[in-house]
Amino acid sequence: MPSYSQMLVDTLFGFFALFVLTKVLGKTEISQLTAFDFITAIILGELVGNALFDDKAGILHIGYVLILWGGLLYITEIITQKYKETRPLLEGSPEIVIRKGKLIRDVMKKNKLDINQLQHMLRGKDVFSLREVEYAILETNGTLSVLKKSDFQTPTRKDMKLAPQPANLSVTLVNDGEIIYDNLEEKNLTEEWLMEQLKEQGYDNVNDVFYAEYMKDEDLLVLPFVNRGKPKK
Repeated sequence: MPSYSQMLVDTLFGFFALFVLTKVLGKTEISQLTAFDFITAIILGELVGNALFDDKAGILHIGYVLILWGGLLYITEIITQKYKETRPLLEGSPEIVIRKGKLIRDVMKKNKLDINQLQHMLRGKDVFSLREVEYAILETNGTLSVLKKSDFQTPTRKDMKLAPQPANLSVTLVNDGEIIYDNLEEKNLTEEWLMEQLKEQGYDNVNDVFYAEYMKDEDLLVLPFVNRGKPKK
């Protein structure tokens, strides 16, 4: 059993080491708590906690393990940022569980989501009937995003006695300077059409576009690369 003074030193070191590690890894470790992030948080806590009560483990041992584990996490983040095709594997990808009011059974089965769990998640979004939902997306952190049918949106068109309108789901066409060809194909759009739309908004190269979003009957939403403190001129 280590002495109280040694435990104090180890605790302070572990506290500041974890603080620095979370700053290096970024806020996504907290704000987007995926299953992998959850396991990572548990392991980091266990590494420090076990070391505090191990009289054979000193500050160097704690620091070595934290640096090793933090390095692996940092490398993983770099890989997902640099190689976008690895993101679905390492971070997961959103799944549409309700499309145009219909339950997508194979997606629910793949994500081990039964109807009772889905209804529970919908109630958390103030939705108490499946008939209100046009689209529901299971996000990578396990939360559910819901787009209601137009008749049930607030204020509802029914209350205003307006004719119902179809609820359209936005689609990402450009992400981080790269065209999402699968989404183009899904919406029966062409790359030529996309480039023409970008040029109309002053972008000659898709590499200048950070994000472009398409929604039926709406202008293409185009957002350039903008860094904090360095606004686009």
